[in-house]
Amino acid sequence: MKYELWWIGKTNATYLKEGIEVYTKRLLKYTNFAIKELPDVKNAKNLSHNELKTKEGKELIKRLHAKDYVILLDENGKSHSSIQFAKYIEKMQSASYSKVIFIIGGAFGFSSEVYDRAQGKIALSDMTFSHQMVRMIFAEQFYRAFSIINNEPYHHQ
Repeated sequence: MKYELWWIGKTNATYLKEGIEVYTKRLLKYTNFAIKELPDVKNAKNLSHNELKTKEGKELIKRLHAKDYVILLDENGKSHSSIQFAKYIEKMQSASYSKVIFIIGGAFGFSSEVYDRAQGKIALSDMTFSHQMVRMIFAEQFYRAFSIINNEPYHHQ
């Protein structure tokens, strides 16, 4: 199974880039994992929030394949503890998905078309994080899930 994490736009802060790289490298010990950074929508500053979400959504959807299993990182998604998230990942591994794609929305979230295409939604917290910070937070939690699944000492209970 292949896992991918998608987002729109560059990660600006060096500390976030470095953190993402650290956890991405660690994940490769356990699974096939890749990051896909989609380009920002052109002239985004001239668009309303809804127009921007619609354009971002069209870009996302045109890149997805019919068999891709899509999970949105969304503030209205299901919350998990780290252990519960590890069990969720473990359950996906026993399913027959060839590719699971986690998608981080832009600053204003997802279009209705993207919500309709997704098979799941998860929330990282009841708190709100910048969409750029979520990139590193998710990479760390995904790594943590695999360390839990493999009974390694990274996670402390």
